[in-house]
Amino acid sequence: MFRHRDHVNHILLLSVNDIKEWEKKNGKIPENSFVALRTYWSKRWPSQGKFENLDDKKQAHYPGWDLDALKFIYEQRGASANGHETFDTDTAVKQEHGLMGEYYVLSHNHYQVELLANLDLVPATGSYIFISVPKAKKAPGFPVRAFAVLPD
Repeated sequence: MFRHRDHVNHILLLSVNDIKEWEKKNGKIPENSFVALRTYWSKRWPSQGKFENLDDKKQAHYPGWDLDALKFIYEQRGASANGHETFDTDTAVKQEHGLMGEYYVLSHNHYQVELLANLDLVPATGSYIFISVPKAKKAPGFPVRAFAVLPD
């Protein structure tokens, strides 16, 4: 579970270097892990305005994953899924070519969970995540109930 904050402009983009720095403190990401990006962004809810964080040109500003970081956790670390507290995998200001990170995850037989909350209550490593998913035929996305079981 990565913890990142950018209090100045909220254009955080999690990089491969950020992941490697995190691994120096917490150990290598184990294969088949669910990797969550903790940004504390969920604390802005239920204010839609604070959550979208629009500038004067109506451009949203919220954190997300760099495409290379996603490729790293899946191709180099063997993660099975990722999650984050925001609407999208990609940071809001990097969506000029669409949701490239989200497309990468979903087109490579992985899944992601968006709009996670209470990640601040989960330790950086060692927890188990359970995700209950309704069977939604031909749905592009659907709500889930996700909860973590913490280590002793």
